[in-house]
Amino acid sequence: MSDRIKIVYYALWFAHPLLQAGIAAAMLRYKLYARFKYFFAYVVTQILTFALVFSAYRYNYTAYFYLYWFSNAVSAVLGFGVIHEVFLDVFRPFHTLRDLGTVLFKWAGLVMILVAVVVLVSSDIRDITPLTQAIVAAQRCVRIVQVGMVLLLLFFSRYLGVSRRQHSFGIALGFGCFALVELALVASWVGDHLGNLTVGLLNMVAYNLSLVIWLGYAWTKSPVRDVSVMLQPHRWEHSLSDIQHPVSPDSLIPMFEGMVDRALSRTQTAPAPLLDETNAATPLPRGGAIPMTRLNLPGVPERVGTKR
Repeated sequence: MSDRIKIVYYALWFAHPLLQAGIAAAMLRYKLYARFKYFFAYVVTQILTFALVFSAYRYNYTAYFYLYWFSNAVSAVLGFGVIHEVFLDVFRPFHTLRDLGTVLFKWAGLVMILVAVVVLVSSDIRDITPLTQAIVAAQRCVRIVQVGMVLLLLFFSRYLGVSRRQHSFGIALGFGCFALVELALVASWVGDHLGNLTVGLLNMVAYNLSLVIWLGYAWTKSPVRDVSVMLQPHRWEHSLSDIQHPVSPDSLIPMFEGMVDRALSRTQTAPAPLLDETNAATPLPRGGAIPMTRLNLPGVPERVGTKR
């Protein structure tokens, strides 16, 4: 590594904690840490990781190796937690959709753990340890999910009432951009992406751009979200709720609805009442007999007696 490249490498590396410190300060100032706990933990963990990994990089390569891959494993776990956190924030007004997404994320996490375990057991590459291969596989799974989250927000933000200036969208955008670049670099340098200097520099540049995106969103006020006028997601919510909680056949609600429908149909099809020739405003019964009730007419007694 030449001196010029070394200066660029260290400059990009030192930019990580500086930008992350600005993000953490903004989250503390605007109390975003209570809303995005996993993302705040991810940012703080990255700052602490830099202090440990950089010190080990300068003085002890063995400690640096284990600290580096351990921090990557922690970042993968927290990254998946951030994805779930963003998903919950996006679907916060829709409780049924949020519950369904939580179940799907649990299954996705289980699948990623199984993939990492299979890679750990079946890997036989001598240059790279099986544990390293398992961590890399878990990271790739998280990156794929992050890219999918960004695509979900880009295509469905209009239907869900999510503004592109909201904090959840900015967090997903930063992770998605970095994940897309990293996956593209891995696909371009198959087999040499762990030790290639060019790939490492490009990866650090992409991560710094993601930090800049998060920093801008953290210091920007998020607009108020209004989902009362969003009819389509409410229909999804009601349809999914009906599937989860169907009405039992012996319920009284369908019976009452049927009674009301029959009553309304009879009212609409009832014949016009018969009218008295002397007073057209007073309807008479169908048989033409005057009922023995109070008529409230002038000059007529209150009760009409029957013939003896």
